[in-house]
Amino acid sequence: MKKRKQSGFTIIELVMVIVILGILAAMAVPRFADLSGSATTATKDGLEGSVKSAWAIAIAKKEGAVTVTELADQVDGGTAAATGVQVDIDGTTYTVLTFTDSACTTATSAVGNTVACINGISP
Repeated sequence: MKKRKQSGFTIIELVMVIVILGILAAMAVPRFADLSGSATTATKDGLEGSVKSAWAIAIAKKEGAVTVTELADQVDGGTAAATGVQVDIDGTTYTVLTFTDSACTTATSAVGNTVACINGISP
C-alpha cells in the first residue's frame, strides 16, 4: 500500500497565526478607541465655532451687543443659560461659555447679560 501524503496545517502553525492576529488586534484596538475622543473634540470645536458665528451674525443684525438669550435664539436648538448657550447633541448637553468682558475672564451670570466674549465649552 502506498501512503498518502496528508496536507494541511499543523497545530503549531495554527497557534502561531492566532498569536500574531492577537498581537495585531491588541495594537489596533487603542487606535480605534481613540477615535471616539477625536469625534467628541471635533463636536465641541464645531459647536463652539457655530455659536461664535451666530454671535457675529446677531451683532450684525442688531448693530450692537447681544444678550445670552438673543444669542441662544440664533443657534439651532440653543437654549439660554446663565453661563452660556446650551445645545443638546445626541443626548449630551454642551454649554458654550459666554463672558461679559472681552478678555473672557468674567462669566455671564444671567441670561440677560451682554455677551462680549465666547470661549470654551463644557462638559
